Amino acid sequence: MLLAVAVGTVWITNNWLAQRFTDTTRNRAELRLALYTGNIMSELQRNSVVPLLLARDPSLIEALKTGDYSITSQRLITLQSEIGAASILLLDGRGRVVAATDRNRLEENLSNSPPFVEAQRAKDTVFTSTKRDSGGYEFTFSRSILDNKKPVGVIVVEVDLMKFERAWAGFADAVAVVNTAGKIILSTEPSWRGLTMKQALEVRDAPSAIERAIKATADWAQFPPDAYVHGEGVMRNEAKIPFRGWKLISFTRYDSIRERVNAFLALEIMGFAILLALTFYLLSRKAWSRSVLFQQESAELRLLNARLQREIAEREKVQKDLAVAEQTLAQSSKLAALGEMSAAVSHELNQPLAAMKTYLAGARLLLQRKRSDEALSSFQRIDDLIERMGAITRQLKSYARKGGEAFEPVDMKVSVSAALSMMEPQLKHKAVKITRTLPRQPVMVMADRVRLEQVIINLLRNALDAIKDAQEPQIDILLSVGETATLTVRDNGHGISDLENLFEPFYTTKRPGEGVGLGLAISSGIVNDLGGRLTARNAEGGGAVFEVQLPILNKDAEAAE
Repeated sequence: MLLAVAVGTVWITNNWLAQRFTDTTRNRAELRLALYTGNIMSELQRNSVVPLLLARDPSLIEALKTGDYSITSQRLITLQSEIGAASILLLDGRGRVVAATDRNRLEENLSNSPPFVEAQRAKDTVFTSTKRDSGGYEFTFSRSILDNKKPVGVIVVEVDLMKFERAWAGFADAVAVVNTAGKIILSTEPSWRGLTMKQALEVRDAPSAIERAIKATADWAQFPPDAYVHGEGVMRNEAKIPFRGWKLISFTRYDSIRERVNAFLALEIMGFAILLALTFYLLSRKAWSRSVLFQQESAELRLLNARLQREIAEREKVQKDLAVAEQTLAQSSKLAALGEMSAAVSHELNQPLAAMKTYLAGARLLLQRKRSDEALSSFQRIDDLIERMGAITRQLKSYARKGGEAFEPVDMKVSVSAALSMMEPQLKHKAVKITRTLPRQPVMVMADRVRLEQVIINLLRNALDAIKDAQEPQIDILLSVGETATLTVRDNGHGISDLENLFEPFYTTKRPGEGVGLGLAISSGIVNDLGGRLTARNAEGGGAVFEVQLPILNKDAEAAE
């Protein structure tokens, strides 16, 4: 009976202690993961604000404009020591390193590097991770430096996340960071970098039959491991990093658990052995072992409580830093919106101003020739243009929100004629052949007349710019009626090279000073507000085709309105 009780007790104790120590070890691993995650997020958030600040540094902008970089590198070195970034690079508009905290990288050409290319495409700070030839990954925050809304260079801030690998390597755990593509970008195991987690766990030597037998004997009562690292069963823990879908995965060995469980089992077996000779000694031994267990557990709980308090303090600090970063980003968004509205006003008023200048010049000639009646008609057109400019400024609010209060039945034929009348000076100056195909009956749609004419004028102006190098410039205007009212504007110019980004704000193929890239973006927004669609394609015989499709205003719809 004593032997049966001993075997049963050892079995139960092994399972209970293995479960208990496994849970404790898992909790510790999860706490470490939370600490590691907080450290990574703190490092990323601290460095993500640096490009935004440096992109507005007047000395850096002035250096890029003048080409004088004599003290720029020293300034970056000073800023690096103050900010704590790994390294800072200043690139000019061609991607050449003109200033750096590491002077060995001066004159290096990074025009094809992801940080430079992505920063040129984006308006805000971009994050890139690039695999190095020597192994590992390079993590950078980059941002385009603008001068008068024109990119003049790029500031690149490198984030040293490799230091966490060195810190994690001091523990017995294997730790890895996995990106959204499932690739390992940070790891205490250098051979894992660039692999998926499945591939990384398969990189091990197959154990022999003797090794498997010894392992099975040693871990006879161990719980099934979550994974195997280098042939050893490990416990897997995973935590999400709130940054681009990253995950932090750690693997903890069972060695400490097995050693602690075996130590207690040895004590129990020794106690049962001594029980055969002295029962009283065994009972006192068990009471003492339990007291030791409770003391150890109490000490472990105190340590865990202290670690938890430290982590709470660190999380509160991270939250405060995040609130400051959010306020900075909100202010930047307000400034960007204000700049975009200023550019929109300049773009939309440029067309009537150019027409007014032309009519004034014509009126001056007519007055000199004593043809006052004809001059009065020019002044009437100027008065119409002034009224139109006032209407455009009243419509600026509609660019920022969905409109619809000023909608009324509009004949698209009349809008096309009005737009052509507005563009008459430019059309005559460039000797463009205009072909109009309009239906006899009115084409009624529910729209804002000023904004609809604004869309047509933008399409005609783009067509004029596209055919300025054509030998026989021609613009075809077709208005058709079917399920929708479709206005087609076709030119015989050079066509559209990038259809994907055509309607993006500030995208333009014109030379600096000839356009800001807002015409098509604003036109697309207006057509969407009118319940229609603006599309573009390249014509088969050459040139570009723009189509505006708007819902037809039938009698039932008009009555409902």
